[in-house]
Amino acid sequence: MTSTELSYDQLVFSGGGLRCFWHGGFMEVVEADHRLRPKRVTGSSGGALSAAVWIAGREIALRDRFEKALTTEEANFSLDDADDDAGRSAHQRVYASIVEDVLDDSATARIADGPAFQISLSTPGNCDAPTLRALVGGTIYQVEQFLAPTPRPRLASLTGMEQRLIDGRQAARDGTLHDLVRMAATVPPAFRPDDWNGEPVYDGGMVDKAPMPDPDEGRTLVLLTKRFKVLPDDDGGRIVFVQPSDDVLPGRKLDFTDPTLPQSAWDQGRDDGRHWRNKIT
Repeated sequence: MTSTELSYDQLVFSGGGLRCFWHGGFMEVVEADHRLRPKRVTGSSGGALSAAVWIAGREIALRDRFEKALTTEEANFSLDDADDDAGRSAHQRVYASIVEDVLDDSATARIADGPAFQISLSTPGNCDAPTLRALVGGTIYQVEQFLAPTPRPRLASLTGMEQRLIDGRQAARDGTLHDLVRMAATVPPAFRPDDWNGEPVYDGGMVDKAPMPDPDEGRTLVLLTKRFKVLPDDDGGRIVFVQPSDDVLPGRKLDFTDPTLPQSAWDQGRDDGRHWRNKIT
């Protein structure tokens, strides 16, 4: 079968922890019949890793590597992790190892030569008590997501949290892509924060779960990993939001003890990909 090209200039991968494996299943099905060649790609939180492996063609490798890693984890938190230099939880320790393994030299080279790629981070800036400000911002974000979930959180910014869109291609060329992808998913207090360009940085999803590229031009496909009752404005149809047909891994998006979860999210993405593919054909 001859594949046809989908005319999207931009592709956005939202965050969502292990729900982000929905991206892989969705794209596997859609790309079996259609080509996507966006000029710009962005990702937030776990979606930064989804975006990176999509550009590099390493989606299945990521899923398999995650499944292998989760077979060895017995708990999502232990006192040993709290004192471990690798992080405050299994999530940070395991995630960092997986990112380094999957985004190998070959994958990094493809990203460096690929489409424009931006990764979203959030930061309280250079202020007093940045971790406290991030914790307050994260708490407010969680409350907002519980009461009025939206891909575009509004309230965390009231605490001084700001977005930073970082050039992923340049990070790949500079040898810092692993750090950037890991930092994009730094959730306080489970993850120890890091600095990027002298600023403390955290999970970009606190400010924007599905960040638009800069510049923001042309038709855009936004892949969400969670259902929302109300979606942001689609700018007269320029922006196409695709969301799962049902909840993905409800209550378990950060459960690193069950190796079946990545495949479960992947399979749901495949089902939703078939539905969307048939809808647009």
